[in-house]
Amino acid sequence: MKSTTALSIVRVIRAAQYSEQGIRSAWRDEAAFRQELVLVLLLAPLTLWLPLPRTDTVILLGFMGLVLVTELLNSGLEAVVDMTSPDFHVLAAKAKDCGSAAVFVALIMLAGAWIALAGPVLLAKFAH
Repeated sequence: MKSTTALSIVRVIRAAQYSEQGIRSAWRDEAAFRQELVLVLLLAPLTLWLPLPRTDTVILLGFMGLVLVTELLNSGLEAVVDMTSPDFHVLAAKAKDCGSAAVFVALIMLAGAWIALAGPVLLAKFAH
């Protein structure tokens, strides 16, 4: 019988493989995920470059992660809804609309935080 440590390591490796498959699938099939990932890949280095307080940097990076997490969950929800309800159904539409709204809220939170926390620092850098 395998030790629990070995089983735990195998479980972690498999979970990482499933996660990689999910990210690859989202990149391949979801234009919104690609756009949001590109946004994060542009904003994250800029955020790290700006002389922001550490807390502000962590908050902004956290909101970037939140956008990606929300988009991944929304993509998964849409896939399940499409599989289970190929024809129009008001509850299927509601589920998909709520998932989309969650992504929108996450994007608004990121935009607001970035404008409030990084915007003034960025403007000051370019003003000199």
